[in-house]
Amino acid sequence: MAKVFDAAEVAKHNTPDSCWVILYGNVYDVTEFLTSHPGGSKIILKLAGKDATDDYDPVHPPGTLEENLRPEARLGQVNPDSLVRAKVPDVKTDAQDDAADQRPSLESLLNLDEIEAEATRRIPKKAWAYYFSASDDLWSKTNNNAAYRDILLRPRVFVDCTACDMSTSILGNKVGVPFFIAPAAMARLAHPDGEHGMAKAAARFGAMQVVSNNASMTPEQIVEGAAPGQVFGWQLYVQNHRDKSIAMLKRINAMRDRFKFIVLTLDAPVPGKRELDEKSNFEGGNNVQAAASGNDDAKRPGGGGVGQQLFFGTACDLTWQTTLPWLAEHTDLPIVLKGLQTHEDAYLAAQYAPQVKAIILSNHGGRAMDTAPPAVHTLLEIRKYCPEVFSKIEVWVDGGIRRGTDVVKALCLGATAVGIGRAPLFGLGAGGQAGVERVLEILAAETATCMRLLGAKNNSELGPRFVNTRRVERDIYDGDPGLDKRGLWTKAKL
Repeated sequence: MAKVFDAAEVAKHNTPDSCWVILYGNVYDVTEFLTSHPGGSKIILKLAGKDATDDYDPVHPPGTLEENLRPEARLGQVNPDSLVRAKVPDVKTDAQDDAADQRPSLESLLNLDEIEAEATRRIPKKAWAYYFSASDDLWSKTNNNAAYRDILLRPRVFVDCTACDMSTSILGNKVGVPFFIAPAAMARLAHPDGEHGMAKAAARFGAMQVVSNNASMTPEQIVEGAAPGQVFGWQLYVQNHRDKSIAMLKRINAMRDRFKFIVLTLDAPVPGKRELDEKSNFEGGNNVQAAASGNDDAKRPGGGGVGQQLFFGTACDLTWQTTLPWLAEHTDLPIVLKGLQTHEDAYLAAQYAPQVKAIILSNHGGRAMDTAPPAVHTLLEIRKYCPEVFSKIEVWVDGGIRRGTDVVKALCLGATAVGIGRAPLFGLGAGGQAGVERVLEILAAETATCMRLLGAKNNSELGPRFVNTRRVERDIYDGDPGLDKRGLWTKAKL
């Protein structure tokens, strides 16, 4: 019979030498795990001797405990009555109750900015800081959207715009809309529906979803009950311990009826300096110094926000010559390279077709290197220096999409599909699965309206003639092409 502990007894074990935590009513001794925790020991030590369930549950998929702790680390159960006695009552004021009652309906939220504002009021501050944060001064994050504002549309008139078909094909898979849910970690920080709620929302619109390597649910949970033909991709951060990545690829290969491709993320080999996220780690105070635990916490920049914790253990030694052959050994699913930010790298990627089927032009939502170019700049670079790339591989973009007009502008410039990352997370925060549906509903309606006003009946009719990019073109790279095209697309002249 399992031993039963009083919460007061557990509370005494709150040091690096004896660290216990309560999870789901069970008591665990995690002292030995402190030095190997991917997020560092400080995040655990802040919860030492306490019930850590509320902090642990939204960011760890089921099975994490079993994978990382020895069975004997589970010491027993906690007396639930002692937990109730120890917990400080959550006293709400009348004003707070009134505010909850007066929350606006999702239907009254008319754009993605209003969705984000509502989510910001509802979700924990730590979750908001992680979702909202970007690198350094947030210039790239801001400019990702501002660049779209500098592209003007050129509507045609006297065109029958009764019909508007937004469906398209991505890697040979039929989807209902030309935008997709981009990989974004820790969805259950916003709402318990998490990534599975996103999947159910996407099914309503026939939208594709790329699942984050750092999802807060298992891939099996996320795709459970998915609609027939629903398209998923799996994002991969290759780990220093390659066996972990190989094991995950094996799981994804076994679900190839759902997961149609692998997205290898390249734009963040190391985490950016996300100050809002890092600052949130200090709130509430730290009762344990990093040096006290005797591990490498003190070396981690910024105190280790959620982003720093997630990236710990991610490999930064990937290369064209070694990584793609390694991937070919462990999966035959199509490869999509995410995070390309120059025309030179887009050109190189095309040389690795057919293993590489697509690229995603992205600066990681401005979360890696600040002042990196927005995706639309790279899109224009490719059109200028190596337009043949579009005939070799698909080109997707993400970052800064706030309106349907942004989606259409990217499609006009040659993008096959457009990713949205933060918006579905904030949709979850505003209303769970229904909030994500509202995000997709808004974007679909705006995209259709824009296409009709341009005079385009479907995606294939969109093209450069519908946009004026003069203001953006003056800011794109204008140096040496840096390309060796010998023998790639042109035949030798004999």
